[in-house]
Amino acid sequence: MNTYVWLVKREFWENRAIWIIPAAIAGLLTLGCLFGTVEATFFDTPEGIGSMAGMMFLVFGALFFAAMSLYSYWYLLDCLYTDRRDRSILFWKSLPISDTATVLSKLFVGLVAIPIVYFAAADAASLLAAFVLSVRAHSLPANALWQPAVWLQLQALWLYVIVTTAIWYLPITGWLLVISAWAKRAVMLWSVLPPLAVILGEQLFLGTHVGLRLIDDRLFGYASRAFNYSMQGPLWADGMPGAPSFPGNPSFGLPAAWHILDPAGFLSSPATWIGALTGIALIAAAIQLRMRRGDQ
Repeated sequence: MNTYVWLVKREFWENRAIWIIPAAIAGLLTLGCLFGTVEATFFDTPEGIGSMAGMMFLVFGALFFAAMSLYSYWYLLDCLYTDRRDRSILFWKSLPISDTATVLSKLFVGLVAIPIVYFAAADAASLLAAFVLSVRAHSLPANALWQPAVWLQLQALWLYVIVTTAIWYLPITGWLLVISAWAKRAVMLWSVLPPLAVILGEQLFLGTHVGLRLIDDRLFGYASRAFNYSMQGPLWADGMPGAPSFPGNPSFGLPAAWHILDPAGFLSSPATWIGALTGIALIAAAIQLRMRRGDQ
């Protein structure tokens, strides 16, 4: 266990962007709240305050999630390649640390540690922004935008997304690790060329689009499995344009988070577990490539 802890710490030491990028985003958002324009009329009613809190927490979370997705993609694609490029792999192979432990530690960082760091940064930024905007809005107490019901729902949403996306995107994660362990250069290009070749080759020679549908479903089919689409507008308060009314949160008309989450549908979907098994196979392939490629 200590070996894995130190390997994870190593990733944070060598990849400071893991925490620098979310810290920078949080800083920029806070500056925007400090010096941006505040529409005071939005705070005239309790519904307006609840609406503002829901919108702010949701937008902040979406921004951090988008940044996290892009960085995780680059990290997973680069983590094994960098060791071979700078030949530091020779040093790490001289230590009593297995290639399996190395790959699994990088997998943990990419799928779990990085999302948790961004989750914490999004929380800190949204709470600080709520305080700043409450102070800047005249005639409101400093905690006016602190809406525990909204905040707690987003905690549940974040944690649910971290777990389910780690499972759903496991085949993509495995593919990126395979490319990172195999490619001698241009890892980003190699990550997209084979899937593109499969799609174009199938269309030209077979006239079918099975590969395209599979890739499209894996990239964009997560939400349809993980969330209940019968609930629309889950984080909008009553009174907002097009917002429906929901039971379970009479203060702001927001549904409890578990009303929009669909863990049973996600876990019962064959695509979830087919993808997970494919991802495990690709991760095993990445470990084997790591053992054989060395500093090549």
